[in-house]
Amino acid sequence: MVKMPNRLLAKTPFSVAMARELLDNYGTPLYVYQRDRLLQTIDRITGAIAYPHCQFHFATVTNGNTALLKIFRDRGWGLHANSPGDVYLGLKAGFFPENIVYSGSNLNANELEQILYWGVATFNLDSLSQLSSFCQVYHKLREQISVPRLGFRLNLPEITGESRIGVRPEEFPEAVKIADSYGLKIRGLHFYRGTGTNATEAFIEAIDIVLETCQQLPDWDYLDFGGGFGYPYRHQKVAFDWEKFGLNLTQKLQKVKQKINLIIEPGRAAIAKCGTLLTQVVSVKWQDEKQIIGVDTTIANLAVLSVHGGDREIVSWHDSTQETHQTDVCGNTTYSRDYLGKNVLLPALEVGDILAILDVGAYGYAMSSHFLHRPRPAEVLLEDARSRLIRQRENYSVLLENQVI
Repeated sequence: MVKMPNRLLAKTPFSVAMARELLDNYGTPLYVYQRDRLLQTIDRITGAIAYPHCQFHFATVTNGNTALLKIFRDRGWGLHANSPGDVYLGLKAGFFPENIVYSGSNLNANELEQILYWGVATFNLDSLSQLSSFCQVYHKLREQISVPRLGFRLNLPEITGESRIGVRPEEFPEAVKIADSYGLKIRGLHFYRGTGTNATEAFIEAIDIVLETCQQLPDWDYLDFGGGFGYPYRHQKVAFDWEKFGLNLTQKLQKVKQKINLIIEPGRAAIAKCGTLLTQVVSVKWQDEKQIIGVDTTIANLAVLSVHGGDREIVSWHDSTQETHQTDVCGNTTYSRDYLGKNVLLPALEVGDILAILDVGAYGYAMSSHFLHRPRPAEVLLEDARSRLIRQRENYSVLLENQVI
C-alpha cells in the first residue's frame, strides 16, 4: 500500500466538532448548507457581469428548498422556472411573479393557465405548438391578466448539436405570425448552451451567432443567455470563468443599437458548493488491498452522476499523516451500482466515523428519491456556526402518503 498524505483534508467543509454536533442534533444522513459559502458564490457571479441591464435568476430546478430560495431573493435575484412546481416554490419563497421567468416544455392547457393566473410575466416557449396553445389560453384569460413577455428557447444545432429543445430560426416568421394574430409579440430568445458546461470559450464563441439570430426577431428586446453553467466537482479541474464570460458578453451587448435586457440563470454553478451530505460509516471490510466502506445513505440521495456531474469528492476528518487506501464508498441498498465514490483515497475507517460528500447543493435533495423505500434525509442551514432545520427528516409514513389502502 502506498503511503501518501490525505490531499482532501483541507477541503473538509467545517470542523469535526461541528459535524458531530449536527449529527447529534439532527441525525444521519444529513444535508447541510452553508449560508456564507452560498453568499460568496452569489456575490461573485453577480459582480462578474457589468452589463447595466442584467438580471440574475436562480434555476430552482437544482434546489427547491424555500429557505435557500429566500437567500437568492434577498440578494436581488429572480427565479428561473422549468415547471409549474418551480413557480409554486418561488411564490412560496416570496418572489414576485414578475421576477419569475418560465422556460419549459410540453405544458398542457391547464398548466399554462395556472402559470398565467399566478402572474408569471416572462415565458420562453419550446415549440410553435406550445406557442399556439399558449396564445389560446392567453386569449381566454386576457381580461384577467397582464400581457406577458413572450420568447422562445433557441435551437441552434451548429452550436449545441442535436437537441429536442427549442425553436429554430427558420421557424421565426411563422411564430411572429401566430403571436401577432393574438395581439402578442415575440420579444426574446433563451439560449441554453448545454448541461453543466465548464468550457468558458464554448459560451463566448456562441455570443456572436446568438446575437445575430436574435436580431431576426422584429420586436427583440431581451436575451436570456442560459443556463447550463457548470461546476468543477473534482476540484482540481478547470472551473467556469465568470469574469471572462461577463467581460465578453458585456462588450458585445454594448455594441447592439437598442437597449437589450439580459437574463442570466445560473443553477448548479450558484448552489453546488454550499451543500454537503454528512453520512456515517456502518460497515468496513477489505477485499485484498481495497477498503470497502458501507455508509448510511445511498446514491438515491445524490444526482444521477452521469447526467448531473461527475463523482463528488468524499472527505474524512482524519489526520493528514495517516496512510490512505483506495476505498469504495457504498450505499445502504442492494443495488449493485450503489457507489457514492469509487477508488477514493481515505484512511482506514471504523464504524461510526463521519464522512462528508461535498458539493451536493445542486441536484442533491432535488433528485433524491424513495428508491428501495428509504425515507429521505433532513436538511439544515448553517449560519454563523448556528444551525437550523429547513426540512424535516422523513419517516416511513411518507411511503404510504396518497396510497389508497
